Amino acid sequence: QVQLVEAGGGLVQAGGALRLSCVASGTIFGSGTMNWNWNWYRQGLGNQREVVAQLFSGGGRNYADFVKGRFTISRDNAKNTVYLQMNSLKPEDTAVYYCNAWRPSDNAWGQGTQVTVSS
Repeated sequence: QVQLVEAGGGLVQAGGALRLSCVASGTIFGSGTMNWNWNWYRQGLGNQREVVAQLFSGGGRNYADFVKGRFTISRDNAKNTVYLQMNSLKPEDTAVYYCNAWRPSDNAWGQGTQVTVSS
């Protein structure tokens, strides 16, 4: 079983930056973060959960149009950690951000971390 714990959320002014982290523990140690696919999702108040960034096991990345050029997803295999660097934050980026790790036989979610961007 895999456990994911997010951290790094908080309150920031528009134009600022935050770095979210997602630390994985449990059976993921056996295979390492590199063998999983990783997603960051977000859910704003009253909105559906939406994918923000994806990091595939082969190293490919994909970003939602609304964060392209501002957000970067990365991983540190030695630390079993995946990051989301968020720059040039906007008030509309305010949401709870969730880390998700999956492979064909497994799917895990973190508890979420709140990001609030003030105007």
